[in-house]
Amino acid sequence: MSNEPTERNESGGTAANIRAIEDTVQTDFRDRMSYGSYLDLDRLLAAQHPVSMPEHHDEMLFIIQHQTSELWLKLVLHELVEARRLMDADELGQALKCLARVKAILRVLTEQWSVLATLTPREYAQFRGSLGSASGFQSCQYRAVEFILGNKHRGMLKVFDANPAEHALLAGVLAEPTVYDAFLRLLARAGYPVPREILERDASEPWTFRPALVPIFAQIYESEDTVWSLYQACEDLVDVEDLFQGWRFRHLRTVQRTIGFKRGTGGSSGVGFLRRALDLTFFPELFAVRTEIGAS
Repeated sequence: MSNEPTERNESGGTAANIRAIEDTVQTDFRDRMSYGSYLDLDRLLAAQHPVSMPEHHDEMLFIIQHQTSELWLKLVLHELVEARRLMDADELGQALKCLARVKAILRVLTEQWSVLATLTPREYAQFRGSLGSASGFQSCQYRAVEFILGNKHRGMLKVFDANPAEHALLAGVLAEPTVYDAFLRLLARAGYPVPREILERDASEPWTFRPALVPIFAQIYESEDTVWSLYQACEDLVDVEDLFQGWRFRHLRTVQRTIGFKRGTGGSSGVGFLRRALDLTFFPELFAVRTEIGAS
């Protein structure tokens, strides 16, 4: 080891700890787009407004948790809309790429509950009253994702009457076909006998179990002649539902560990309301077919 003294910089650090800025790195952004301006970080990072008085330290966690969830939900909806368009264009491979991204996002959303779970019941109780009637129940994007996956509920529109833009977004998704509708239309074009009444159904109505689809899916799963992408699409849709249900369950458990069985701030029954959501399903036939496969 050398006995020579180590050269120190002005801040007291050693020269070896300083990484030189390469000559080609841009440092003047007076006339150029920067990272911050591209991402609109001035507005994004100024969008956290705690309302507790005095401001409670943990309210920032609560706000950021929900804001980041809304950003991810925006991307989920963006990808599902594109997946539906691609299925309508018979570009199933690209549609599956979108579904793969949705699955990755749902995993992140589920794991994100572990951050909120660091909020103790006492800490949350100290600012929960400041939320008033604000609740995740009022998330327009969450409802839009549920709608495009098939869990449509016309009555939910009235929750958004006070916000014309959100009401219009949700009303549009309510009236449009679901991703599942698009997949069934693709199957029909591929020669599978999807009943006309299913293809021409009122897309604004919630999806209900159609027994006539089960034999079709059984054929897809059991036939050695099935185009692989069709089989993969079935499995990807099942993955989406499983991951969405996992997200719902983690939500329920996080709420239960934080507020117990208190009523939700938006007026719902809280844990009971969230538990009933676990009974909802997007693609019931894709689960029912598993009972039929190999049963004979």
